[in-house]
Amino acid sequence: MTPTLAVSGLSKRFDNVIALSDVTLDVAAGEVVAVLGPSGSGKSTLFRCITRLTEPDAGRIRVDGQAIDALAPATLRRARGDIGVVFQQFNLVRRRSALANVMTARLPSLPLWRVALGRYPQALREQAAEALRAVDLDAQRDQRADTLSGGQQQRVAIARALMQESLVLLADEPVASLDPHAARMVLALMRRLAKSRGLAVLCTLHQPHLAAEFADRTLHMRSGRIVSGGDQA
Repeated sequence: MTPTLAVSGLSKRFDNVIALSDVTLDVAAGEVVAVLGPSGSGKSTLFRCITRLTEPDAGRIRVDGQAIDALAPATLRRARGDIGVVFQQFNLVRRRSALANVMTARLPSLPLWRVALGRYPQALREQAAEALRAVDLDAQRDQRADTLSGGQQQRVAIARALMQESLVLLADEPVASLDPHAARMVLALMRRLAKSRGLAVLCTLHQPHLAAEFADRTLHMRSGRIVSGGDQA
């Protein structure tokens, strides 16, 4: 079966520093793959190259069989909708409600006047509410983001990624700023969504014990290379 996300021979150099060197990996629908490695090992650069926020020097990137690396800018913007991204910092609009933050995933498709006035179509509101229900935040839909706990804010960020109806979810250190209980809740949620929605989840972590518990496979990066990986017990 063709993997949902397939990366082969991905390389990136910044001046004399090799950030990525011939990285090859794949993630199937419904699978959670964790990438472990020390700071500076290339994990964040890998994610930026997959989304082409940073242009790789070489390599192929395919999402559901489509060659992301070969797309022109206009087509790339549409294709990025297939890749949801969750960051360590949440990146929420603090004064907006959880519901409004989730709806920002669809801003590129809305007329500017609707965005400026906050007049979102009812169908969009209902879809955002459903995304919040999927992450168990229905009761907090109208609550301001800056009044939510760290774990709740990260779940809003995941709901925002779901709102894109993405095939792939990239989670870059999604639990680094959370307490152990909240971290486990967020990772359990991501695993549940992967299985129930057929998402291909690629997640960077610093905690090997969490990778062992929640990931189907773990890859290890060092100096821009994948140095080991395998199935979880």
